[in-house]
Amino acid sequence: MYIKNASELIKNGQTKAEKDARRSCLDALEYALEAVEPAALVKAKVRVTSDRRFLVVGRKRFDLWEFRRVLVIGGGKASAGMARAIEEVLGDKITGGIVNVPESQVRRNGRTIVKLHGATHPLPSTRGEEGVREMIRLVGKPTDDTLVISLISGGGSAMLPMPRDGITLSDKIETTRSLLRAGAGIKELNIVRKHLSEFKGGWLAVKLYPATVVSLVISDVVGNGLDSIASGPLYPDSSTFHDAMNVLKIYRLLGNIPVAASSLIQRGSAGAVPDTPKPGSRYFERVTNIIIGSNEDACAAAVRRLRALHCRPVLLTTGYEGESEDIGRQFGSIPLEAAGTTRPRSWVAGGETTVTVRGDGFGGRNQEFALGAAMKISGNRGVAIVSSGTDGVDGPTDAAGALVDGSTVSRARARGLEPREHLRHNDSYPLFRELGDLVMTGPTGTNVNDVCVIAIY
Repeated sequence: MYIKNASELIKNGQTKAEKDARRSCLDALEYALEAVEPAALVKAKVRVTSDRRFLVVGRKRFDLWEFRRVLVIGGGKASAGMARAIEEVLGDKITGGIVNVPESQVRRNGRTIVKLHGATHPLPSTRGEEGVREMIRLVGKPTDDTLVISLISGGGSAMLPMPRDGITLSDKIETTRSLLRAGAGIKELNIVRKHLSEFKGGWLAVKLYPATVVSLVISDVVGNGLDSIASGPLYPDSSTFHDAMNVLKIYRLLGNIPVAASSLIQRGSAGAVPDTPKPGSRYFERVTNIIIGSNEDACAAAVRRLRALHCRPVLLTTGYEGESEDIGRQFGSIPLEAAGTTRPRSWVAGGETTVTVRGDGFGGRNQEFALGAAMKISGNRGVAIVSSGTDGVDGPTDAAGALVDGSTVSRARARGLEPREHLRHNDSYPLFRELGDLVMTGPTGTNVNDVCVIAIY
């Protein structure tokens, strides 16, 4: 079970209808998380033929007899599970490997072929940079009889840092922190980060050429753009230095980030610094990128579970974006429009919102989404909404998200908590902690954006 406090969350329902709605939301979320377990995703897409000669990835076949070395590199929140699975599939066919994973996943893994190296998220660290440089040393001088299997997942942008010449890691950290606080979306954030990197934005493909590269990708990006997932280390970058400068201008950060970072982006925009490798470059001719898991997989599993529970589910979208509170309110209006119809009913959606930090509170985007939804459904019986990050970590908190129903606002006010004030101060966590409505999973070992489930009984 991923959701550690499911029974407590269900008990918080004030009526049988609310308890049933809460149970269905959590049940669907549990199935969504199970569907994107990294090792299972790898094994569903990757196998070796019975004669141990061919590696089969989806519809692609690679003759292992043609390669002198088979290396495994990569990183991200889901990469520990991916590494475990690829090692089980290939075994001693692997010459060596190293992947950057969250620190907590290093301690509970005892593999000897593929090394797990601890790194940090959402901000990069020297630990992550050390791991990346160890990967580059492992690859050495690649040749056409080298096969590199790259394991890429959400969180890779922060966990695979390798600053461009003239940029320090602290420059990247401060720039990332400024963009996050300004409310920049993941795509905007990655446009800037890849132009400060020697690894992302296609640069890893340059470093691995002419090796054959198979990149297995678990997506945490709305739309599954390979140029955005982990900032696209093995995919052509269509964005430019000029685009990066525009992002900084939009958020009024051009003069408010480290001088070295802003100078590089301005010089690049003027054509004085080589841009990232673009579509059509020869460096991508021997690279195969395959998405093996995404938010669509998680949402589809939630829909299947709700159908089995006779909740008549509707998949709304797997691409919502926007300000967390605003999107939460919008989704809160959905069950209200169906209040007079036959119950139970349910809806599933996936995506990733952002929070523009205006207060000094403590919370995460899913908690703020849920509190916005709670304001909308306040007073309506039998409605429950859960919003959760599939990685199990919502912002800087220890919660994955939160569960609300029509009594959330009244329960909060009965305890002297005013939801509007908590939203204004970006302080959703203390409110949900007091109500006992935080969704607690701990780090799940996967990452495919966020999932929202709505049920009405």
